[in-house]
Amino acid sequence: MKKIQKILNKKNKSKIVCLTAYSKNFAEEIDKHVDITLVGDSLGSVLYNYSSTRKVTLTEMINHSKSVRLGIKKSLMVVDMPYKTYDTNKSAFKNAKKILKETKCDAVKLEGGKKIIKQIKFLIKNKIPVLGHIGLLPQSVKGKFKSKGKNIKEIRQLINDALLLQKNGVFAIVLECVKTSIAKEITEKLDIPTIGIGSSVNCDGQVLVTDDLIGLNETNIKFVKKYLNLKKYINSGLKKFALEVRSKKYPTKKHSY
Repeated sequence: MKKIQKILNKKNKSKIVCLTAYSKNFAEEIDKHVDITLVGDSLGSVLYNYSSTRKVTLTEMINHSKSVRLGIKKSLMVVDMPYKTYDTNKSAFKNAKKILKETKCDAVKLEGGKKIIKQIKFLIKNKIPVLGHIGLLPQSVKGKFKSKGKNIKEIRQLINDALLLQKNGVFAIVLECVKTSIAKEITEKLDIPTIGIGSSVNCDGQVLVTDDLIGLNETNIKFVKKYLNLKKYINSGLKKFALEVRSKKYPTKKHSY
């Protein structure tokens, strides 16, 4: 709970940094720079080339989270609950409990507001910390992804869902692809932090898929900024290795028993 309190204390004081990790090696480096490490179901598209996060299984999430846990020392570890694992109070509790027990994470993330508020309320009542997620919900999308908050109906739903999630005990809310003015309004209305992704600088923090920002995952999504072309460095090292093997420069005596 201390880690969650640290996140809550950042509201209106300092920005929350959140990135995804799917393995120990990445988690070790990410942990040095972030407040929250998210094992996102985005691993479905990033690692497995799934057409939708709906295809990600509970087993896949748990296995990757176990690896991530090994690399985390300080940040808050949150794990996405996959599609169809929180349809009822019973299934939500059973699966969330399994995730926490097997991965030793600090919290779980569920997508949705009013539609899943009973499950969220039940989890929090049973001492399972929850990170909320509204706006664009990848697990619910069929077809093209679209930003949210374009009309009165969407705006009302976003604001009501945010307030409802806060009322029922989530410690923070991810706002995905929410229009700038609405993200600002929600952030100002809430006492808990908002973490944006494609929802402007007005949020209390930001999350991105790590593979996107370091250039491992090629994407043209509007909200992604590429900070590094890691593929360039990887290819350079691999090319050098291949050349040295073929020219018999590696391994030398130094690298042999």
